[in-house]
Amino acid sequence: MSVKLTEALAAEYRRLFDACRIRPERQATVDDIVDKLIANRARYEVATEGLGIPWSFVAVIHNMEASLNFSRHLHNGDSLSRRTVRVPKGRPSEGSPPFTWEESARDALTFKGLDDWHDWSLAGTLYQLERYNGWGYRKYHPEVLSPYLWSGSQLYSAGKYVADGRWSDSAVSQQLGAAVLLRRLEERESGLAVAAAPTTAASTDAAASKGPLVVWGPDRYDANALLLQQGLNRFPDVFLREDGLAGRNTSDAVFRVLGGYLSGDPDHSV
Repeated sequence: MSVKLTEALAAEYRRLFDACRIRPERQATVDDIVDKLIANRARYEVATEGLGIPWSFVAVIHNMEASLNFSRHLHNGDSLSRRTVRVPKGRPSEGSPPFTWEESARDALTFKGLDDWHDWSLAGTLYQLERYNGWGYRKYHPEVLSPYLWSGSQLYSAGKYVADGRWSDSAVSQQLGAAVLLRRLEERESGLAVAAAPTTAASTDAAASKGPLVVWGPDRYDANALLLQQGLNRFPDVFLREDGLAGRNTSDAVFRVLGGYLSGDPDHSV
């Protein structure tokens, strides 16, 4: 089945991503995995250098295919001590094992043609994540959103392939979906982690020692403010200009979503 990224499909991805909420019982596990993704960012960036692929895309694929194990092929989780045995078999086709994780990862990405893909918008990213796993859910079980993307959220309950070509209506994926991790990673990178994370004395002290990621600054561009605005715009009824200027509208939106204003907001200083 060949699936094209049409505007209708792109709209579906955006709608689902906006609606996605992590199941409370999976929240701690999601945050633990996202901590590891961020900690290994440098390795993911090495694997994608010059390919134009976001490091976060490779990070969530690494969790899905190899449980973040750097001794496994990104293609399918087989051991780096030899070429892949499962589909795709015999990768990398060049070089001699054992392979480094980085060289195998680059082979997996180019083998999938991802170096020739240039739409890394939200919809383009989710399209390629679903394509990486295959279109079986969409083709044969459209009533179940792919757990490869949505497991761990309220968008997925049950139904999965338990082996190649073997379907179970009652089986539940225990993996956390790539889109679910991507959503949480985006929140963390945007400074929105507090929106779903419990507050403890230790976490409060740690945050205070680092200072806020974004502070009041309506007259100066801040890349973190742009990320914050992009994250806030995913919440219902928030409509911000994504200009990287952290002023009144941005501070008010932070209050609506997180319950507190930007640090330095002159109208709400303590």
